[in-house]
Parts: sequence; C-alpha cells; structure tokens
Amino acid sequence: MSLTQNEFEAILADVNKRIDGDIFWSEDEDHSPAVEFRAEVQSEAGYPLFVRGSYNALAQTLTYAVIHRGAGRIYALDLGKDHHNPDCHNVGRKHKHRWNEIVRDKEAYVPDEVTDIAKEPVAVWHHFCVEARIQHAGTMHAPPPLQLEMF
Repeated sequence: MSLTQNEFEAILADVNKRIDGDIFWSEDEDHSPAVEFRAEVQSEAGYPLFVRGSYNALAQTLTYAVIHRGAGRIYALDLGKDHHNPDCHNVGRKHKHRWNEIVRDKEAYVPDEVTDIAKEPVAVWHHFCVEARIQHAGTMHAPPPLQLEMF
C-alpha cells in the first residue's frame, strides 16, 4: 500500500492517536545489548500504526519510530547514529525521518528542538509523543540496566 503525502500529514496531525497501557522494554530478539518494545497505536480513524522503540545503552543509541503497516516507517527519531541521505548528505547523530512520497523514509534532517540525549529514553519518549501527537495513557518504564554476559 502506498501512502500519499496528504494521508501522512493527516495521520501526523491527528491528535486522537493514543497508546493505552504501560510500556516495558524487552530483550532484543537478536540477543544484542539492545532492548526494544512495540506498542499499538489506537485512533478513531483506525490508522494501521504501531510504535517501535530500540535502545542500546552500550552504543548509546535510541530510536522511536511510527510504523504504518502498509507503508513502513513514516516518522522516527534517531539518537546516537549517523544517517546518510539519498543526496549523499550526511546528517548528524541526532536526526528525524519524516515520510515523503518520493523518498519514503530515506531522508533525514537535524531537529533543532530535540535536546534530550539517548541516555534518557523516558524523557525522549515524552518529547517524541508530543512531536508525533500521540497520547500515551500509561507509563514508559525505564529500560533495564545493561547486563553484559561473562564468557
């Protein structure tokens, strides 16, 4: 399914999107030092959306992404990892992705308004929800402490 620019703008502007319940981080399915979560996004319009989060305390990276089941990632915030845009322009370790009909989610930009850092995933979550206009009726629990296994 293709997502038009107007459809994306309507989804992002809709203030009736919400996540119900607490969010808990779980071990990454690839058994990396990262933890992750997935939360369904409810809306009166019935958008096919969920949010995926990933946090790696060792690498100090954090990602929150709104995923449209038909189009893929449509809005995201990445902290702690670089991005290379299709025009060969590198953006910094703090960047956002915003759906565009032409390049989909492949282009990123540096958001001046984001001042939180990857080591503060709960604070970043609150900022992300405001930006994405998602109401979270619950608690974002802090990720569990990093447990490195001994060999």
